[in-house]
Amino acid sequence: MKYGFKELKFNFFNPQVNDNPVSSLTMLIFGVIILSLQDSLIKYMSNETSFWQLQFIRSTGNILLLFLIASITNGIRVLFPINWKPVYFRALMMTTCMFCFFAASPKLSFAQMAAGLYTFPIFVSFLAMIFLKERIGIWRFFALILGSFGALLILEPWSETFTSLQFLPIMAGFFFACNIILIRKSCKEESVMSLTLAVGVMFFLSASFGILFFELMFHDDFLKQTSPFVFIGWPSLTFIIFAFCFSCSILNISGNILLAKAYQTAESSWLAPMDYSYLVFAAIWGKIFFNVWPTFLNLIGMSLIAISGILIAIREQKNKS
Repeated sequence: MKYGFKELKFNFFNPQVNDNPVSSLTMLIFGVIILSLQDSLIKYMSNETSFWQLQFIRSTGNILLLFLIASITNGIRVLFPINWKPVYFRALMMTTCMFCFFAASPKLSFAQMAAGLYTFPIFVSFLAMIFLKERIGIWRFFALILGSFGALLILEPWSETFTSLQFLPIMAGFFFACNIILIRKSCKEESVMSLTLAVGVMFFLSASFGILFFELMFHDDFLKQTSPFVFIGWPSLTFIIFAFCFSCSILNISGNILLAKAYQTAESSWLAPMDYSYLVFAAIWGKIFFNVWPTFLNLIGMSLIAISGILIAIREQKNKS
């Protein structure tokens, strides 16, 4: 039987409320591999472009690709959310998360960036206590202390090389935690495509503002010279840089669709342990692209953060059962 593009219906891009743990876990692992590769490539190219230029080209590619995918599958209606307020508020959290994560990428190791981001379960627990009135038991409290100690080992505030920039990936973890709570509590019935488009739109708007501000209104030459990735709006654009940024669009769309679908179709407590495979891939990509392994203290800190998140997930699962 033959089908035209217009007749095909891809359930993958539709909202799905029922849990499907096995397929969700598979999607999460592939999403983590893709996004960790993208993140390492952005760090690798951070001396050749700026955050705003990258975001502008990447988000433009994201939006175009999403409209193309939607037009040949389920139609562009899947790009529009049922309730736009939580969807775009979640997109704002992701946009802020990405800025905090990448802003210091030229100055930090990829392992430090990854470990800071993966403090998000600590923040999820605190946010759930405040906004969802969830109780923090003794095991979760122990996990939070363990994770905080792991973050301390990553920061190494006693080191001569310590810089306040090391707090930025941890701030990214906070905003990513906000995203997790929003996608599970307020965006579960939204299509993956609408969630991904919202992030692309927010990336585009923030990048446009950043380019205009740093090109037309910001004139601190010292900061432009010392931290061009953040404080230059639009550096010289070559074909290689353009191709790199657009390639990031493909990786970003693929990874985020997989992650959003995974968190829609299974409990976050089921996915959390394998989510920490990002730290493993961060170490691998760090070795491949930068020839750098995490330090011994960094490895201990990363392990403690992972154990903390897994303990929190286990306790959440037991509390629900």
